[in-house]
Amino acid sequence: MTKIILNGANGAMGKVVTELIAADSDMDIVAGVDLNTDVDLGFPIFDDIKKIDIEADAIIDFASVKAVDNLLDFIEEKKIPAVICTTGLSEAQIERINKLSESTAILRSANMSLGINLLSKVLADIAPTLKAAGFDIEIVEAHHRRKLDAPSGTAILLADAVNENMSEKLSYIYDRSDRHEPRRNDEIGMSSVRGGTIVGDHDVIFAGEDEVITLSHRAYSRKIFANGAISAAKFLQGKTAGLYDMSDVI
Repeated sequence: MTKIILNGANGAMGKVVTELIAADSDMDIVAGVDLNTDVDLGFPIFDDIKKIDIEADAIIDFASVKAVDNLLDFIEEKKIPAVICTTGLSEAQIERINKLSESTAILRSANMSLGINLLSKVLADIAPTLKAAGFDIEIVEAHHRRKLDAPSGTAILLADAVNENMSEKLSYIYDRSDRHEPRRNDEIGMSSVRGGTIVGDHDVIFAGEDEVITLSHRAYSRKIFANGAISAAKFLQGKTAGLYDMSDVI
């Protein structure tokens, strides 16, 4: 039985993780963390992860950037393996995660779905060939109106995959409103749409001379991210210290 601490327990993703783990005989949530503690999710809820004194095998984190520093303090103290799914992290937070992974098993990914991570592998393979053939590369992402960060962590993950095998790295352009010039060759443009209840849409567009190739991913349910996080938590059991990602799980 894998015992889980769920960071962000009462959020939209936390509720989905709770639902799926309740149906999994190999896992159990022993404690949750959320500012709203006045809820009954079937396990104790703490407003601060540092108050938890319950033994656990792994942490699943779907909280906010504001909660990450406390989470990292807790990981440093307890040495509990963690699946970090929160996006929009600062460079300082990412650097600290990298440092903590020297003593604890940590898996960090901007997107936990199988489809996105396989798409990343495909992009790393095909992007250099298409770029050499003169194709421009643009990424368009769309999410629900409540999402805080833009562009999405997944859009950046996909851009990083495009850049992975490039001999000359492309720069990321998030806004062209103050530019009055043709598109440059050495860039990946990223555009964000926010509205309604869109779970997550991502299009990677390769626009060439007289032809366009678009690779798309559509998320129709948050369950794909929750299932990925649960699989990642199981994967971390017994792993040595290190920084992992979903490609390791796949």
